[in-house]
Amino acid sequence: MIRTRFAPSPTGFLHIGGARTALFAWAFARHHGGQFILRVEDTDVARSTPEAVQGILDGMNWLGLKPDEGPYYQMQRMPRYKEVIAQMLAAGTAYRCYTTPEELERMREAQRAAGLKPRYDGTWRPEPGKTLPTPPTGAQPVVRFRNPVDGIVAWDDLVKGRIEIANAELDDLVIARADGTPTYNFCVVVDDWEMKITHVIRGDDHVNNTPRQINILDALGAQVPIYAHLSMILGDDGQKLSKRHGAVSVMQYDDAGYLPEAVLNYLARLGWSHGDDEVFTMEQFCAWFDLGHITPSAAQFNTEKLNWLNAHYLKQTDNERLAMLVRPRLEARGVTVGATPALDAIIGLYKERVSNLNELADAAEIFYIDLHPQADVLAQHLTPEALPALADFIAGVREVAWEAPAIGALIKACIGRHGLKMPKLAMPLRVLLTGQAQTPSVDAVIALFPREMVLKRLTAASPK
Repeated sequence: MIRTRFAPSPTGFLHIGGARTALFAWAFARHHGGQFILRVEDTDVARSTPEAVQGILDGMNWLGLKPDEGPYYQMQRMPRYKEVIAQMLAAGTAYRCYTTPEELERMREAQRAAGLKPRYDGTWRPEPGKTLPTPPTGAQPVVRFRNPVDGIVAWDDLVKGRIEIANAELDDLVIARADGTPTYNFCVVVDDWEMKITHVIRGDDHVNNTPRQINILDALGAQVPIYAHLSMILGDDGQKLSKRHGAVSVMQYDDAGYLPEAVLNYLARLGWSHGDDEVFTMEQFCAWFDLGHITPSAAQFNTEKLNWLNAHYLKQTDNERLAMLVRPRLEARGVTVGATPALDAIIGLYKERVSNLNELADAAEIFYIDLHPQADVLAQHLTPEALPALADFIAGVREVAWEAPAIGALIKACIGRHGLKMPKLAMPLRVLLTGQAQTPSVDAVIALFPREMVLKRLTAASPK
């Protein structure tokens, strides 16, 4: 059984890089008929917050990346971690270290001064025939893992290929702090072991943790999972993705009016490809996905491409669902959505012209608020030659059949009688009704409004 996991630390919200990692781990499990586990690594008590935990859960839920198990919380598993540490101390694969932080810093300064790599010198590491110092009275020790000193630790990374690290490069990792709380790298190992994780798919910022984790797994006699380390995502400008690129929270993309399926489709193409396919469903993605087609080089975020995808998905989405998503955006602005015109009808007319839900809300808002076109815009379009045709149209509105073809025929009849071209009347109508000079077909826009509202808006702003 293939088992993958996504294991974010709630020291910040779910950002785009984390979301891509979650997507790839989820899709790999789905492709193989396996299981996807969500694990919240909240052992950094000082930096973890309930708000960040909720933000991660909200982001996963919005994207539709439902776990088969979890969320598990590491803080709830503390007794088990301490039990394993006690077993390692008894087995001699871990030991107590009484070196103080101040002593450790002096040790590192001396090593740096000598041109050496700063590291723990093994003062308290037990060795055959070695006499250890006497533990200081009342001192609380940390617990260190007794890392092998010889040979190499190696793995065949499914993205980066063969990676080998000499054990001599690794010092003895602290696996429990002086207050007894286990450290991140140790908790990860125990969790991956006991949750039977077969494939660890994560960002390449964890590559340096992997040799230490493999050695601890070996010391526990545990099965070592297969690793796949994903390269970083760069911003539009080629620099490391940061807050200014929108890397704060996935939920900001919801706030900005993106559909989750557009974001997922875009994330899937960040470092992975299936031929020339650009637009695909998550069902197709899971059927196609494998780790062999992930590029080991960094992927570059392209906001323009995301906007294009989002516009595509808006066009494909049914009007009723879009209305459900736009309505709360309007209500948040204090706009009451009336029964007429129908919101889904407005959306059906405008969704081909926008790239996000907020732009759809902008388009819909004008149908439900009191409109006051700017005086300079009115002056520009309500010209002396247009006014007689406008009055003619207003008179015809009272009797015309209330549907776009009949309204379009009325507009044509009015401009014909007054010897005008279409824009001379269409532009004043657009401005008076919507406050905008650019809209979809003016007869279709007019047909969305109730007849009484059209008469009110046309007569209220027209010169008397």
